[in-house]
Amino acid sequence: MRFGARLALCALAGALIGTGGAVYSVRAGALGDQIRLGPWTTGRDFGSARASGYTRAVVALRGLLALPAREARYYNAAIDGAGDPLDRRCTYRLSGGTLPAAWWSVTLYDPAGYLVPNPANVHSVGSLGLAPAEQGRWVVTISPNPAPGRWLPSGGAGRFELTLRTYLPADGGRGEIAGDRLPRIEKLGCA
Repeated sequence: MRFGARLALCALAGALIGTGGAVYSVRAGALGDQIRLGPWTTGRDFGSARASGYTRAVVALRGLLALPAREARYYNAAIDGAGDPLDRRCTYRLSGGTLPAAWWSVTLYDPAGYLVPNPANVHSVGSLGLAPAEQGRWVVTISPNPAPGRWLPSGGAGRFELTLRTYLPADGGRGEIAGDRLPRIEKLGCA
């Protein structure tokens, strides 16, 4: 094989490997310059003018809209508190207390960033749906089967992720929330 042909083949292979790696990285979708707080991850540059090209690609693909940090902070969990991947066949307890924000919501998505279909048509829970007595301490069961109390259906088989959005964060969006203030994710068992 001539040198020019080998060079062209190597350039093509490099372009394919590089493009494939970039696509995989964006689809895996970490939120900006990633910070881990227990099972939750967040970033500091989404929703800002200094957002990197990578962060902009993740936001465009995952559809987070990414409001400026002073208006909303985003946290994503793909694992439970023990570090195991979130599995739709399992039952989890999501529990927390008052978050330092005007209001918050937790939404269940598949790994591609889409809402998981379920017969109850329930995809999210939030502070606005809680009674005043629950605001300081709340519990949500995440399970494929109906559960008493607050229930977020996981919809069957496969992995899932949770996105916590805190609106009008008390720290002005500087990202100074402590990991122990974020909701806990505890696996109770699997079917």
